[in-house]
Amino acid sequence: AVPLPGTPVPLTLGTFGVLLVGASLGPARGALAVGLYVLAAGLGAPVLAGWAVGTAATASFGYVLGYLPAALTLGLLARRGADRGVVRTALAACAATALVYATGVPWLMAATGMDLRAALAAGVAPFLVGDAIKAAATAALLPASWRLLGGRR
Repeated sequence: AVPLPGTPVPLTLGTFGVLLVGASLGPARGALAVGLYVLAAGLGAPVLAGWAVGTAATASFGYVLGYLPAALTLGLLARRGADRGVVRTALAACAATALVYATGVPWLMAATGMDLRAALAAGVAPFLVGDAIKAAATAALLPASWRLLGGRR
């Protein structure tokens, strides 16, 4: 986890992992794997970046909750053909990442008292370029993950 100035939300590779898991394992297995991770984090297991303990009391935990719909959605999109090319996969990964923001921003607002404008500035804007890179990396590494898994899921 890399702390960023002006935001209580750290920069991590969590979204990248969730995208690759969802696309690689498919909707059911991907959602199950990520769901277990989210549950473990929510129960206080030290599974977050830097072995940090995740609790609902943190301002950034809403993003972790968004991992589940992101993995499920990308798995569903991949199953419907969004994984049939690098550009299509990257676009699908960007759409799934939007679900992480959709749960993270309201949680950030509730936890900090920020209004929507401030929450978007602190909880989305600093991460857009990095998340686009993560989506592209997911698309680039997906064929290799399939080879490791023995084929598409």
